[in-house]
Amino acid sequence: MYITVKQAAEKWGISERRIRVLCTQGKINGAYQEGRGWKIPIDAEKPADGRYKSKESILLIIDKKKKELDTRRPLTEGEVARLDEEFVVEYTYNSNAIEGNTLTLRETDLVLRGLTIDKKPLKDHMEAVGHKEAFDYVKELVKDNIPLSENIIKQIHFLVLADKKDDRGVYRRVPVRIMGAAHEPVQPYLIQPKMEQLLIDFKNSSEHIVTKLARFHIEFEAIHPFIDGNGRTGRLLVNLELMKEGYPPIDIKYIDRLAYYNAFDEYHVKHNLSAMENLFAKYINERLDKYLKILHD
Repeated sequence: MYITVKQAAEKWGISERRIRVLCTQGKINGAYQEGRGWKIPIDAEKPADGRYKSKESILLIIDKKKKELDTRRPLTEGEVARLDEEFVVEYTYNSNAIEGNTLTLRETDLVLRGLTIDKKPLKDHMEAVGHKEAFDYVKELVKDNIPLSENIIKQIHFLVLADKKDDRGVYRRVPVRIMGAAHEPVQPYLIQPKMEQLLIDFKNSSEHIVTKLARFHIEFEAIHPFIDGNGRTGRLLVNLELMKEGYPPIDIKYIDRLAYYNAFDEYHVKHNLSAMENLFAKYINERLDKYLKILHD
C-alpha cells in the first residue's frame, strides 16, 4: 500500500516540499514517481539526516551498526524473503536504468514476474531478467563464500549480458571510449594483466571495506574489461563482497547517477576517492538501518 506526499508530510511532521526532495534524491525506500506525484510505501521509514562531519565519522557509525547487527538474532526466512523481494526489483531497475534501460520500476517488477511490456524493447526485458539471475547467482556465491576471481567475474557478466550471446563472459577485443568520462579504458591487450593486478591488490588491501570497494569499483570500471555490461557487473561485484563480509547489499539509485558519474571523475582527475566512498557509505548506512529496524521490532 502507498500514501501520498501530503500524507507522508503529515505522518513525519515535515513539509511536502521536503518530501518531494527526499523522493527525488532516492532517500525514501520504495518511493516511485507516477505522473507528477509520488507513491510512497505506507511502511517507509522517515529518512535520517544523511549529513556527516567527516568520512571517518560515517565509517565509525557503519562499524558500530554492523557490530550491533552481528549480535542480533538471524533474520527469519520470511524476513529475508521480504527484504530480497523488495530489494531485487529496485536494484534491477536502478542498475539497468543507469545504463539506459527504459523499463520503469513497475514495469521491471512485472517483467521479473514473467510478463511482457508492450512497446518496450526485448533487450530491456532480457536485461532485467539477466540482472536478477546474476544477483541470484551472487547470493549463491555468498553462501559458499567463493573467493573473487576472474572466472567468477566472467560468470556474473555472462548472466548480466543476456541480450548479447557472443560477448557474454569474454573480455573485449577492441578499444572503447566512454563518452564524457575523464578516463579512457585500457587497450585490450592490457585487460588480462590489469585484472590480475586488480584482484591481487584487492585481496591484499587492509583498508576499510567501504574504502576498499570504492577503490576496486573505480579501478574495475577504468579497465572496462567487457564490451558492454561493465557497470552492472561492477555493481554486482560490490554487493558480492559486501554480503560476504556480512553487510546488506546496496542499490545505487538512478536519480543519484550524476553523483555516481562524478565520483569516477573525482578519482581520475583529482585522485580523490572520498566521493565514491561517501556514496557507498550513505547507502550501506541506510541499509543497515533498515535491517536493524526489522530486528528491533
